[in-house]
Amino acid sequence: MKLNAGILTEKLAETKAFYTQHLGFGVTFENEFYLLLHTPNQQAELSFLLPNHPTQQPFFHAPFAGQGMYLTIEMDEVDTLYQKLKNSGVEIKVDIRDEPWGDRHFAIQDPNGIGIDLVKYTAPEGE
Repeated sequence: MKLNAGILTEKLAETKAFYTQHLGFGVTFENEFYLLLHTPNQQAELSFLLPNHPTQQPFFHAPFAGQGMYLTIEMDEVDTLYQKLKNSGVEIKVDIRDEPWGDRHFAIQDPNGIGIDLVKYTAPEGE
């Protein structure tokens, strides 16, 4: 089984630029109403669909409302990416921090309002 999360958005160009330029995603497929992106290691995909497109069933017409969703991207170089994004002017929503349960992470937001938690998982000290 393979999961591909999809978001309906008018912001296909902005979304493509954000994920490819800032997070290193690649384009798997795109046309005038659909964008399929993959993580740098190609282990996961994320799709974006233009709302109200006549080729799609009405069930897939309503655009994402910009709240109530987040993505977690696990990576080893979280500190390096934090500095890169900060230096490039991407707004950091949650500054980089260490959590008692072992996560080192920070958060940003994509052009659609989706929160992105960028995290390096490590075992908590003493475990």
